[in-house]
Amino acid sequence: MTPHADPQTGAAVKAADRAHVFHSWSAQGLIDPLAVAGAEGSYFWDYDGNRYLDFTSGLVYTNIGYQHPKVVAAIQEQAGKLATFAPAFAVEARSEAARLIAERTPGDLDKIFFTNGGAEAVENAIRMARLHTGRPKVLSAYRSYHGGTATAVNITGDPRRWASDNGTAGVVHFWAPFLYRSPFYSSTEAEECARALTHLEDTIAFEGPQTIAAIILETIPGTAGIMTPPPGYLAGVREICDRYGIVFVLDEVMAGFGRTGAWFAADHFGVVPDLITFAKGVNSGYVPLGGVAISAEIAATFDKRPYPGGLTYSGHPLACAAAVATIQVMADEKVVENAAAVGETVLGPGLRELAERHPSVGEVRGLGVFWALELVRDRETREPLVPYNASGEANAAMAAFGAACKKNGLWPFINMNRTHAVPACNVSEAEAKEGLAALDAALSVADEWVA
Repeated sequence: MTPHADPQTGAAVKAADRAHVFHSWSAQGLIDPLAVAGAEGSYFWDYDGNRYLDFTSGLVYTNIGYQHPKVVAAIQEQAGKLATFAPAFAVEARSEAARLIAERTPGDLDKIFFTNGGAEAVENAIRMARLHTGRPKVLSAYRSYHGGTATAVNITGDPRRWASDNGTAGVVHFWAPFLYRSPFYSSTEAEECARALTHLEDTIAFEGPQTIAAIILETIPGTAGIMTPPPGYLAGVREICDRYGIVFVLDEVMAGFGRTGAWFAADHFGVVPDLITFAKGVNSGYVPLGGVAISAEIAATFDKRPYPGGLTYSGHPLACAAAVATIQVMADEKVVENAAAVGETVLGPGLRELAERHPSVGEVRGLGVFWALELVRDRETREPLVPYNASGEANAAMAAFGAACKKNGLWPFINMNRTHAVPACNVSEAEAKEGLAALDAALSVADEWVA
């Protein structure tokens, strides 16, 4: 669809937003949200007729792009047939969504508990782990994000936790592997893996293994920087969990459903956790949906014992119908395979080529359509282009980079000193190359800030 200008409507939309909408993670008086007029595929546009290639996939969830006609039609059909129904009943869309998800999860994670999104999925996964083990503590990594609800935000390992960290949530943080900024002074992936596993096991020993219910990790951390774990790390965590009777939870809210070029990122590492949390890509965010995929052993805990948790909209028919249609589209149109191919042949090589020419790029990392560029002031010292959790004037370099992206028709995903290349999983080769060209121009602006 070709966007057309309608500034008067855009001004009215913006005015109503500023008068009444309270935005998340924002100082309300300092933001200027773009008024969006429409979206289709990998693009969206504003009321002034400006069109943007979305390299954010919304919030990394429109895995099949915007307004896919088959998913829109499925939602419309479900609304006409049964728009909503309470979660205690067996409903066709809910049953089918659960079956299709279970078919794609690794191992025996065949029971699905539906939530409204990723944070609620994490909340319930941790509750299940604590009830299953009878233990109170949860271990999670720094450089992570697991959601904004009470437990999920305390598990989170980035600055969004700080304002809500009550210190009594039973959460202990540890360092996961990240060779580029290694907390273990490693020089190889093998060293980083071994030292990270030793650090984790030492943390468990000093916390008391018998007190730890779960270890939760993003299979590949998302917002925190898309740090693909080194070979052997997740298998090592699995072994540690088995040895101490700890529940292993993988958070696939962002990395799941094709994002990494596999149905679940765990597939790349041959690891089967006890619980998987999911959301976002399960139905491309068309209707809010998340959930927990549960192993047979943990599910059996609640065969005769009621699970003390639930949600009014758990497995909402409209959301589940969207999930069924999305999974069918992904299978029929080979969306997962496309994500893998675009990552291997276009995004990966293209981003690495940009790194060779732009001194502001310190590292490129990723899989599928899940990539991060680490921007630095100095490649030798690896000093970030802006300080950790920078804002205001301290963040000027990244703000200038972001403005340059938008000027060139690219909507970027920016967090701290990184930009992420996370387009739709069905992005075309031509669209990916268009995004690379816009990044190329914007990185020239970032280069001006290099020491």
